[in-house]
Amino acid sequence: MDKIPILRMGAFLLVTIQVDLYDRLALNLESDLVNMVNKTSAKGVLIDISAVSIVDSFMGRIIGNIASMSKILDAETVVVGMQPAVAITLIELGLPLKGVHTALDMEKGMSLLKSMMDSDDPDEQETADDTITE
Repeated sequence: MDKIPILRMGAFLLVTIQVDLYDRLALNLESDLVNMVNKTSAKGVLIDISAVSIVDSFMGRIIGNIASMSKILDAETVVVGMQPAVAITLIELGLPLKGVHTALDMEKGMSLLKSMMDSDDPDEQETADDTITE
C-alpha cells in the first residue's frame, strides 16, 4: 500500500505530495497526518501540493478535513505551492477551504507557521518547544 511520508521538523509536520492522490491514498494521508499531529503534539502542518496538477472535490474536502481536525488538536495547517489551475478549480467547485492558510512556497509557509506560533502566548510556547524531541 502506498503511503505519503510525513516528516517532522521541530514543532511542525511536513508533507510533500508528489503524486496524484487517489481516494484511498488521500484517506490514508488524512488519518496518518491527524494521528501524527496527536502523537507529536505538532503545532503546525505544512502541506506542499506544488506537484499536484489536479484537485477534485474529494481532495479539496480531505485538505479541509485535515485542517479542521488539526485545528481541534491545536495545530495550524498551511498549504503551499498551489498551482493557479488548482486554485481556480477549488473556487469553481465551491470549496473555499476554511481554516486552511496558504502560502506561495515552502519558505513562506514555514514563516507563516512560525509567525502564528509567535503570536501565541510566549511563556506557553517556550514550554511547548522544550517538550519536542527530534
